[in-house]
Amino acid sequence: MTHTFLSKRGLGQPWLIFVLALALPLVLQSFGNAWVRIADMSLLYVLLALGLNIVVGYAGLLDLGYVAFFAVGAYLFGLMASPHLTETFPLIASLFPDGLHMSLWMVLPLAAGLAGLFGLMLGAPTLKLRGDYLAIVTLGFGEIIRVFLNNLDYPVNITNGPKGLGQIDAVTVFGYPLSRRLDLGFIELPSVTLYYYLFLALVVVSVVLCARLEHSRIGRAWMAIREDEIAAKAMGLNTRNLKLMAFGMGASFGGVSGAMFASFQGFVSPESFSLMESVMIVAMVVLGGLGHLPGVILGAVLLAALPEALRYLAGPLQEMSGGRLDAAILRQLLIALAMITIMLWRPRGLWPTPEHGKNLPTVGGGQA
Repeated sequence: MTHTFLSKRGLGQPWLIFVLALALPLVLQSFGNAWVRIADMSLLYVLLALGLNIVVGYAGLLDLGYVAFFAVGAYLFGLMASPHLTETFPLIASLFPDGLHMSLWMVLPLAAGLAGLFGLMLGAPTLKLRGDYLAIVTLGFGEIIRVFLNNLDYPVNITNGPKGLGQIDAVTVFGYPLSRRLDLGFIELPSVTLYYYLFLALVVVSVVLCARLEHSRIGRAWMAIREDEIAAKAMGLNTRNLKLMAFGMGASFGGVSGAMFASFQGFVSPESFSLMESVMIVAMVVLGGLGHLPGVILGAVLLAALPEALRYLAGPLQEMSGGRLDAAILRQLLIALAMITIMLWRPRGLWPTPEHGKNLPTVGGGQA
């Protein structure tokens, strides 16, 4: 039943894709753990893109501050699973002499809830804004969160400012920390591979949730608002509550992704949550195909892995120029050229939804 459901949603042969995804890190780790780490980050970006797709793809609300929710989840887990609070506040140290060290599985619902609350805080004052004005306000919200994280180290040190939070605990699954190498006898799985399987499980759950949500009454109401908000309101839809729900639900995905990112990195700082990150996440959704899950996943994987893959092309090009071109700038130029080429070639995205833009048949064989 699940196989048929996902196939109808454009996910092809889900079991074949899942088997290939399971085998991918085993192939990549033969080339080095760096490639598995790229796959890990790609899955985290898939989680972020799925969350933003609820806001941008389903409800049609352009959000350029989505990275703020990512930061909220990351810093919440960083504070709950690092020695920072016990070292800064004597009262907390006396209550928890061995440190907080809260489990990720306890923090995840809190991260989703807190990020969802921040999403409602962003959505409530922007309900009457559309298009460019909404984009500007959400962009400002994302920058406000980053500036707060950068400056909440004085007079009370909460976030440790630009120094960030370190020594964050690794994820523990059934009592086994994923920071350790796992020896299965016939194969050894490094830490990055274990994290890959954890992130893959979260992505699978998120895809099923988003697919069910897309074809629910709420999902169809969001799409009605996206196509024509005035008509949706005239049909009796409560556009206010539906917009707030989209902001809150999309933000909760960002909070979960942020908590996973903090546990994976073991360190978080405001530099990880810049405006460029928000722009990249929006580009993933638009480049893949707005509102289409397979397209969003494809766009996230491509844009997360492409910059790393282009490192190997930027180096030789720098040598050809005699070192006059900086490799980092050249890599950004190549990424921009690739994105422009794709959007010119596929203006609706690499894998757009089949229903988008389809003309309705009329009586007599004409077109609506």
